[in-house]
Amino acid sequence: MSEIKQWEDGIIQVKISMAPPLRWVNSYILRGSNGIAIVDPGPKTETSIGEWKEIWRELGLNREDITAVVVTHHHPDHYGLAGHIQSYTGASVWMSRRAHAETKFMWGSGSLINEELPALYQIHGMPPEWTRQLPGHLAGFLPQVTPEPLVSYIDEGIPMEMGDRLWLPIETGGHAPGHISFYQAESRTILCGDAVLPQISPNISFLPGSDPQPLQSYTDAMLKLAGYTVDFAYPGHRHPFDYFRERLEALLLHHEERLGVIEGLLRERPRSCFEVCTALFGSKLGIHQMRFAMSEALAHLIELVRQGRACEETVQGQIIYYAISMGA
Repeated sequence: MSEIKQWEDGIIQVKISMAPPLRWVNSYILRGSNGIAIVDPGPKTETSIGEWKEIWRELGLNREDITAVVVTHHHPDHYGLAGHIQSYTGASVWMSRRAHAETKFMWGSGSLINEELPALYQIHGMPPEWTRQLPGHLAGFLPQVTPEPLVSYIDEGIPMEMGDRLWLPIETGGHAPGHISFYQAESRTILCGDAVLPQISPNISFLPGSDPQPLQSYTDAMLKLAGYTVDFAYPGHRHPFDYFRERLEALLLHHEERLGVIEGLLRERPRSCFEVCTALFGSKLGIHQMRFAMSEALAHLIELVRQGRACEETVQGQIIYYAISMGA
């Protein structure tokens, strides 16, 4: 049975099962006089569908009570069930325009990501035993995001009512283009999705055709969110927490330290992205985690190039990265 917790401010947190290593995603239920909003319903699987039926039964909810499904970003563990719940309840589905565009980019009828991502990784040094696993791995997400919902758009800066309170949408990038967090000024509360997570660092991935500078976007996101006074945060994974500002600072430091580590690796010798990836994360990963690791390493290498701390060169069809000596 999915775990249900009602917080003092009335927000109901439910844990919806997902694949390891995260194991669950936080969905939030906000009750209001105009109906119930569900924030980030989770991936569509037989397990998650059964969990939601049990949650509605335990909370005494009927399908007509659900009037809105609100999605912070397009990743399957947050967006996946939106279309299914809409088809069952008639609820509106809300997300940002950019996040909705990313669903088309990843799973739309004209999507080329299943071919373009293996090709990208290949020129960055990933061996065939890894790249040949990617098309099937990526196609495996399609059942988790179907049916596709009819989407209404959230506009940054225009308050949105959920649970009889007004929430300010804040759009950021880095972890996912078009990610929306929701800030409630009176209570100094934020629903921050995966933009800010306690204990773990949100994955920052470069994907061909998406954000060309994801780590720079994430740095900008942390600085933007720092402009809000937050006493309590409801994240997409792990547990709600009360050290939001400290977590922003820690995440910025984490990525600066990682840039330094990668720069050090390049000072030892030129390397491909795959060599940097395995130096950082090892090679004993499943294809899901290896995809995250490879795209995160690439995001950091791109940022080092942007900052003038590294350069890239194509050698025999492979992209190799070099450190730039500051004393040169």
